[in-house]
Amino acid sequence: MYVKICGLRTAEHARVAVDAGAAAVGVVMNRTSSRRATEDEAREVVAAARGRADTVLVVNDMPADQAARTARDLGFDVLQLHGRAYAETDFGAATAIVPRVWRATSLDLDPPLQVGAWGEEMLLLDAPKPGSGEQWDLSELADRAPEGRWLLAGGLSAGNVAGAIAVVRPWGVDVSSGVEVAPGEKSADLIHRFATAALGG
Repeated sequence: MYVKICGLRTAEHARVAVDAGAAAVGVVMNRTSSRRATEDEAREVVAAARGRADTVLVVNDMPADQAARTARDLGFDVLQLHGRAYAETDFGAATAIVPRVWRATSLDLDPPLQVGAWGEEMLLLDAPKPGSGEQWDLSELADRAPEGRWLLAGGLSAGNVAGAIAVVRPWGVDVSSGVEVAPGEKSADLIHRFATAALGG
């Protein structure tokens, strides 16, 4: 199981995530997010996880080409374009600058559910309100779960991730608010507990 811990802003929490078994760490640079990282914070997370886990820049309100240049300049492995701000052409623009681009969306946008449909390396399915911590009805995926490398996100926590994995069988899982004690405030203990639950420990 591929585990991504998202919304990180410190080298300490990046190291905690990787030590706990996470295969990826995400940094959010949306202008309005409570988890928004500065460029210096982003560099610290990247440096702490480099060579040990995928480092992912997450954006939802930045032009795709600008986001790709930011990911490249800050040393990220992956750019994640998240939500309704992006169209298929944006993925071509981004991959011309960085080779690894992920597409994050939700079922309410009626997206194509084929991994790679817009040229992305990975597909992430999130709740209608990303980052809210709200759970969504996984039964909606019963007959339409993607095939291949896709991540499940939205309302996951140490208490429910194993059950969610059993129901929809994603290739991986992504968490942010589920490892926080307050909006934007990560907990090392919750990161460990989530990774352990997701990895079947």
